[in-house]
Amino acid sequence: MTDRGGPLRLGFLMFPGFPMACLTSAIEPLRAANEIIGRQEFVWKLVAESAAPVRSSAEIGFEPHVPLQEVEGLDQLYLLSPPTAEFADPRRSPARLRWLDRTGVTLGAFSGGIFPLARTGLLEGRPCSVHWCYEAAFKADFPGVEAREVTILREGRRITASGAGAVFDLMLRLIEERLGRDCMTEVACWFQHPFVRDADASQKVPVARAGGTTDSLPAAIREAIRLFETHVEDPLRIPDVAAAVGLSGRHFERTFKRETGQSPLRYYHHLRLMKARQRVLYSNDSLREIATSVGYMTSSPMIRHYTDLFGVSPRDERRLTQSVRRAVPPRIEAAE
Repeated sequence: MTDRGGPLRLGFLMFPGFPMACLTSAIEPLRAANEIIGRQEFVWKLVAESAAPVRSSAEIGFEPHVPLQEVEGLDQLYLLSPPTAEFADPRRSPARLRWLDRTGVTLGAFSGGIFPLARTGLLEGRPCSVHWCYEAAFKADFPGVEAREVTILREGRRITASGAGAVFDLMLRLIEERLGRDCMTEVACWFQHPFVRDADASQKVPVARAGGTTDSLPAAIREAIRLFETHVEDPLRIPDVAAAVGLSGRHFERTFKRETGQSPLRYYHHLRLMKARQRVLYSNDSLREIATSVGYMTSSPMIRHYTDLFGVSPRDERRLTQSVRRAVPPRIEAAE
């Protein structure tokens, strides 16, 4: 156990629609650690751009302790938001975050919170953890930021976590560093947390149409999917992928379909359209730009294939999603 001369002070900057699971995954293990050792080793504040309650993704309102412009005395501040979040005050709020950075505060983000953090310029030239379902949109919006598929990334005074499970793991790491492994293990057991992942563990990514995850696949099929993932804009020929993973064309086709439930060509086709969908939902890119980014020469065939796969055209899906986001939410009382 290391004496740090006072509790670790954390802040959680909430944007409307933030993932509530990330907030509870951060606070609950810290609360448990405090109870186990019998003192306040961790303290936290909920922060928002204004003093008004902030509605979470679960439509539960949270009362902030302090507005962003008044927050001080923190060691770490994490942004929690959906990927579509924008600053309500696009001048003063990013400036305040940059000021906090200059004063030595560690800044981080959970899940979609990387989007507003990147908009401040504080991730430029740095790597960060990006949830797999936001990866295509994030890379399009922030080409100067290195997006990685790890669950947690701690890079100096920047800490990013890809989702609620990763946030829980991150908090366990903070507990271990301050209070030792025994306390961390007890906290994990309180919540029946199944395991503690290494900091550089890869994200669990579902295999399309197969009901499993990529890490459970044979090495050759994992490598083929990796090649597909890295050649979305410039699609590869399936025979070339088979040769690259050391399989004959026929054996590759048969093995890939057995493991994923789809032929390599169909899987690759669906993968590219899933990347297109991320940008339809989480970016303002034109359909022509999106089509080019996933390997189509023009937007028309992409729109047709998108509609066949998802049952709605990209224009209609974007319009519907935007109308839902603009809808005025019902009045919600702040959570205690």
